[in-house]
Amino acid sequence: MLLVVEQFLNGLQFGLLLFLLAAGLTLVFGIMDLVNLAHGSLYMMGAYFAATFAAWTGSFLLGALMALGATLVLGIVLEMSALRHLYGRDHLDHVLATFGLILFFNEAVRLIWGPAGLALPLPAWLTVPVPILPGIHYPAYRLAIIVVALLVALLLYLGVMRTRIGMLIRAGASNREMIGALGINIKLLYTLVFGLGAALAGLAGLMQAPILTVQIGMGENILILAFVIIVIGGIGSIRGAFLAAIFVGMIDTLGRAFLPNLLRQVLSGAAASTAAPALSSMLIYLLMAIVLVVRPEGLFPANRR
Repeated sequence: MLLVVEQFLNGLQFGLLLFLLAAGLTLVFGIMDLVNLAHGSLYMMGAYFAATFAAWTGSFLLGALMALGATLVLGIVLEMSALRHLYGRDHLDHVLATFGLILFFNEAVRLIWGPAGLALPLPAWLTVPVPILPGIHYPAYRLAIIVVALLVALLLYLGVMRTRIGMLIRAGASNREMIGALGINIKLLYTLVFGLGAALAGLAGLMQAPILTVQIGMGENILILAFVIIVIGGIGSIRGAFLAAIFVGMIDTLGRAFLPNLLRQVLSGAAASTAAPALSSMLIYLLMAIVLVVRPEGLFPANRR
């Protein structure tokens, strides 16, 4: 029972981190029609900024806030200086240009921080286990990730669906030319959307940093899952990204936790441990393939009315 509850919460926590990354990606892709392979690099930069600012200030929370602001500014500068010139061009141009940005960010990090990874230590009050059920404790930091991500998801949903800015964002996704004809500064709107997406990616990176080593290329593998999520949930859909991220996080975490014991019935221990992560990934990709065949627009397509 303890293991089931713990792994369920781990899956929820991982799914919510994936949502933060996928939400920014789906907004940029769905609204700006921009395929941004460098989104994972913004996730990486958020982690590096957090580790650096926390070391400078001696405060985890202050370092996290500074890293969030730095990633937001970086995203705005990146959109204005490089990505703005890609609007209206073929998706292949987007892929080539943003792949070049991945290489640029990886080498920039290597030059500034060096090839070795960084660690982001947690304050003592986030390292204690918290009782969640009788006899069941869960790490305070992982619980904090769940709470913060749920709060961000709620604010993001309300912002997109219940505010004037959100109305403009949804309208821009539906008809860019009409929004421009009505006098809305579409370039400014795109800059704000990209900056928001960058901040969400940076938030995911800085929250993952204390759990994993902050290292070059850390955003590349997780970016694949983010693209899978927006395909399953529906491009441009915040609700779809949220629910699909939970599905994917649960499948990945529970598969890695429980599949080895099942596979040991037919495989050796070493083979089962090796095969379980691959099988978990196969299940996720199988789910994406089924969605593409049955419902190509995604399970929860964006409502742009």
